[in-house]
Amino acid sequence: KRTDTLLAAYRALVQRDPEVPPLVVAGRVPERGGPAVSDFARMARESGLGSRLVLVGPVEEADKAAVLSGATAFVFPSEYEGFGLPPLEAMACGVPVVAANATSVPEVCGDAALLVRPGDPCALADALMRLLGDPPLRSRLSQAGVTRAARFTWVRTARLTAGALTG
Repeated sequence: KRTDTLLAAYRALVQRDPEVPPLVVAGRVPERGGPAVSDFARMARESGLGSRLVLVGPVEEADKAAVLSGATAFVFPSEYEGFGLPPLEAMACGVPVVAANATSVPEVCGDAALLVRPGDPCALADALMRLLGDPPLRSRLSQAGVTRAARFTWVRTARLTAGALTG
């Protein structure tokens, strides 16, 4: 979701600093775009990023924490989320998050992430540049993310749901 924004932001980031880490994209990539999904495979081929763009494909649930934990940052430009589980999973792994300030993501992430204007590659690149260049910020977001993610448990969710239903 909004992989076009992600690629544009990363290209801008590489232009500013050729030494930035590679962009690793995990998950299923649609074979072609459509009305709701950009054609990421085509955009990746045409991006000019070459080996700086690493497509790892789908990640097994058992391997997700290991993949996330190896990241310098987790970038989530999606503008349409019912809940925002991927950034929460990254925060639980201690990975600093940069995400679009849209739908449920601000509520999920709170002040434990850098939130940017949705659909704005420049804002996304600026936030990533800030995060990459500021180790204390990365550390603060990492710690805040772990703390925030710990508040979202299935037991708490069940308790709140039962309370709402019996309410």
